[in-house]
Order: sequence, then structure tokens, then C-alpha cells
Amino acid sequence: MHQYVRAEDVHPPLDSPGYKSTGLRHPTQAPIVVPQRLTEVTGPLLHGTIGPNDHDLTRQHAGEPQGQRIVVTGRVLDSDGRPVPDTLVEVWQANAAGRYAHVNDTWAAPLDPNFTGGGRVVTNSLGEYSFTTIKPGAYPWGNHHNAWRPAHIHFSLFGQAFTQRLVTQMYFPDDPLFAFDPIYRSAPEKARERMVSAFDMDATQPAWALAFRWDIVLRGRDQTPFEEPHA
Repeated sequence: MHQYVRAEDVHPPLDSPGYKSTGLRHPTQAPIVVPQRLTEVTGPLLHGTIGPNDHDLTRQHAGEPQGQRIVVTGRVLDSDGRPVPDTLVEVWQANAAGRYAHVNDTWAAPLDPNFTGGGRVVTNSLGEYSFTTIKPGAYPWGNHHNAWRPAHIHFSLFGQAFTQRLVTQMYFPDDPLFAFDPIYRSAPEKARERMVSAFDMDATQPAWALAFRWDIVLRGRDQTPFEEPHA
């Protein structure tokens, strides 16, 4: 029997006063439950063709990107610790200077022509995924005076359809900005630790890349906090 876990024990509240934009985005009325019919459950299939460098964000352009090369590995698990295979995992992130390759990101940090910050992979039969990338930098975001986001990587997980998408963020250990970041701190104290990766010396590659490990748990007592509430 699975232990019931309340959403408020895991997920951030939709209205988090410290995170100013939630005041305009959070719903003010109870959600309407829409039954899932055949269309929502069976399609569209989302995996498509994974490119040879989709998992390696450092090899998607002609040259080498700037910054500390890292490998991020982990597993996608269910509430019983069983692997979840064939899950599409997508990531997007800022570059080493803390800037996104996006038209709306215009703060005074350099763009990197050899790094656009997006990747994807499908978990294997053991629920494992792996990305090679660059450690992102912190960046200002205007939420409050002198506001800076801790270094993080956005993760999106898809099942077999759009209705099965989950979105979260992975952080790096011992970041001094944790104490000042309302997005990170909006998650319950015990749950927010599950968003922080662990340095992995065994997986660190000599003279090539540091490694970090981060498992994603879809539900249950040890569930990873996601950006949307789930019953």
C-alpha cells in the first residue's frame, strides 16, 4: 500500500508571495477535473528521433563551449523505486555566464556561439539518463533588489502524451544563493533537498568533466518537487 502524500508537503504553493510573478499567474478558483479520454491517453507519441548529439550539449556546434564541462546522470523512478523506461527527458539551461540563448534574455553577459543550452534523451530499460553539458552560471532576474538565481538546469519529463508532462529544476550542492532564492525556498524544506544534485566522484571523467547525480522520483513519499501540483 502506498503512503498518501499531500501535494503541499512536496510541491511549492501556486501562490508564493516571495516569487512575485505567481501573484499574476496562479489560479484563483478550484481546478476543473477533465476526464482523460482515448485521445489524451494514447497520443500523440512524443519521442520521435533523438539526434546523435541531443544528449551532449557540448557537441552541438562547430566549436567547444566556454565553461566547466559536467556530466549529469540519474534515474527516473516510481514510488516503489522501480525504473521508468522510455521517458523523454528534456533539459534547457543558461550558459556558463548565466545567459540563455533566447531573444528575451538581454542582460549584460556574453552569449556563447557554441552553446544553446537545450538537450533531450530517452531513459533506457533501467530508467537511466545522461547529459553532458556546461555548468550554468547564476543570473539576475529582477524579482526583488539584487535578485540572483542559483545555478540550475530545467528538466521536463514526458510520458506518452502532453497530459503526462512534469517540469522541475535541478540545482548544484552548496550554492550560496539558496538562502536568497524564493523559487527554491518555495518548496517545503524537506522536499527542496530533493532538487539538489550530488557530486559524483566515481562518475567524474579524468581530465574531461565533473559529474553530478540526480534521480527523479515521480510520486510517493520521496517525490521530486515539480512546478505543478499533483494529487
